[in-house]
Amino acid sequence: MPTYIALLRAVNVGGTGKLPMADLRAMCEALGFTSVRTYIASGNVVFQSRLAAASVKKQLERSLEDYAGKPVGVLLRTAAEMAAVLAANPFASEPPERTLAIFLDTAPSADALEKASGQGTELIALGTREIYVYYQDGIARSKLKIPAAKNGTARNMNTVATLAQWAAER
Repeated sequence: MPTYIALLRAVNVGGTGKLPMADLRAMCEALGFTSVRTYIASGNVVFQSRLAAASVKKQLERSLEDYAGKPVGVLLRTAAEMAAVLAANPFASEPPERTLAIFLDTAPSADALEKASGQGTELIALGTREIYVYYQDGIARSKLKIPAAKNGTARNMNTVATLAQWAAER
């Protein structure tokens, strides 16, 4: 049975989109997902489902919208895809807490980096359906704006590594 990782956008960040992880687990279980496990309070959930990825995403987004009263974006990866994101990190030698993968539904456009603004000491690279960013001076000081990341959601490489490990254990 396929293992999926769902990454929710704008959940429990800055006081918006409050969603207790116990509620997220219960929601996933009510959808028939199995071996459901959440990681930290920012909307990360690993589970198994016999459904195809498109169906999983659609059902989870519908349930989240019913819960929240507004759309909640879901970025979905399989266990193999999450492992590939970790392995493809071009900044693997940098501190993982300062290196992010911004997850997207589709491949970033070839000119995504050219359209970025406010770049200082950050390093940016394109992935398959991700944009990698290393924030040398920390994300709080950054003025970097990446229009291609508007509908994505970011996770630091510590989180990516944990989610990849959990998914591999299923």
